[in-house]
Amino acid sequence: MPPSELHSLPDALFSADGVRQIDRYVIEQQGVDGFDLMQSAAHAAFRRLVRHWRDCGRVLVLCGAGNNGGDGYLVAANARRHGLDVSCVAVAPTEKLSGDARKAWQKALADGVDVVSLGELDESALETLFVQAGLIVDAMLGTGVSGAPRAPFADLIDRCNNSPAPVLAVDLPSGLNATTGAAEGQVIRAAMTVTFIGLKAGLFTGEGVAAAGEVVFEGLGTESAIPVSGQTPVAMRRDWVRIRNWLPQRPVNAHKGRFGHVLVVAGDRGFGGAGLLAAEAALRSGAGLVSLATRPEHVSAALSRCPSVMVHGLIHGSELPPLLASASVVVCGPGIGRSAWGQQMLEQVIASGKNRVLDADALNLLAARVAVPAENQILTPHPGEAARLLNCSVPEVESDRLRACSRLHSLYGGTVLLKGAGTVVASGSEPVDIVSGSNPGMATGGMGDVLSGIVGALYGQLGDPARAAVLGAAAHLRAADLASESRGFMGLIPNDVIDTLPRVYSESEPGREREDV
Repeated sequence: MPPSELHSLPDALFSADGVRQIDRYVIEQQGVDGFDLMQSAAHAAFRRLVRHWRDCGRVLVLCGAGNNGGDGYLVAANARRHGLDVSCVAVAPTEKLSGDARKAWQKALADGVDVVSLGELDESALETLFVQAGLIVDAMLGTGVSGAPRAPFADLIDRCNNSPAPVLAVDLPSGLNATTGAAEGQVIRAAMTVTFIGLKAGLFTGEGVAAAGEVVFEGLGTESAIPVSGQTPVAMRRDWVRIRNWLPQRPVNAHKGRFGHVLVVAGDRGFGGAGLLAAEAALRSGAGLVSLATRPEHVSAALSRCPSVMVHGLIHGSELPPLLASASVVVCGPGIGRSAWGQQMLEQVIASGKNRVLDADALNLLAARVAVPAENQILTPHPGEAARLLNCSVPEVESDRLRACSRLHSLYGGTVLLKGAGTVVASGSEPVDIVSGSNPGMATGGMGDVLSGIVGALYGQLGDPARAAVLGAAAHLRAADLASESRGFMGLIPNDVIDTLPRVYSESEPGREREDV
């Protein structure tokens, strides 16, 4: 999603229960009629439908049993009243409908919508509906549903995903956990999700990033209720456009001593490139000085590639303390391996007490140690490394990325940046942060090394590990997005991202509002 579109969304992200409580507060305490609210939601979704798919042809609306299904019936009613060719399938038996959902079904019938029960359709008739659909509206399973979808929903989700027609999800893609962003079974892959009342955290991390498509928010006039409803967000949504002013403006008399000295400790035999990627990313992210401590055999290649980096070849960890003494931030881990050399390097870094960013094999080595919390460190695990640090499985991490990141912070202190689509950052202050967006071109070796260098450089400049982690993840993603505009996703390499970083940071330069850091 382009930054301009993300910028228009609210920052506060809520759990499924939190949004339900806000909805209940609006109805019970502010006297808003629930059916009127449902009609407003359906009208907002229909407006988006017409705006984005004006000439879509036949619209197929799939309705479940709860209020999400009620939204769907009213979307179908709106479509019918505006002369669209609409087919509406009651996936759940209509005799199970109650309350506002039942009113919505009755209104759809009154407005001339031909609602057909799924049980009345044979395979051929159902297949015909999907073949004829130019657009599918998913209103099957809402925020109140958890676990893997069961029959017949699972089959219909598969049919939607295999259809060439785009899917508009109402409030939430069916099969997605609104709080965690996990999908325990089949999940709708929507082109757009129109969500209401409060933004759901699950739309912005994990499977939610791919399932939701473009996220559009409709507050339905309830925004004023959130502060007084007693519900607090579980996460804050961050994107580059909203937080780029965290970077302080550089004075005209700036000098290198003001922007930190980053020491990158990286690159055992066979992994020399990892340290160089991190070091060059730190330079491109504004570090005043960058040093690289690596294996001696990597020195000449590193100097040839980037002479601005001060490169030191080390044979043993005992040689590291003099370099640590002059550093303000240490990035340790890219390509250090798990042999004695890497272990010695990590031991020295931890013993120094310096502000540090630990990544890659430093995290794998850390997982084998007794956890000792340190407030001045940033850990940047991917889900596999997070699983080792937590002594659990990758699926357990991905089943609730927010909780996994918070658990890591509880164990290790400092700031934890859990990588992946919808990066999560936990630093002890609630709520956690989620960096909006993802880029499939970043799924290649070395991208994490670039991120560690970026974060290290920003830590040196800001002095705030939490802000450095969030800003670093956002800048990293923004650089990848800009690089992808000219190069595409497939074949994007870490150097493409590094080369684009100055363009990213130029977007935060004078002329924009900023805040003190």
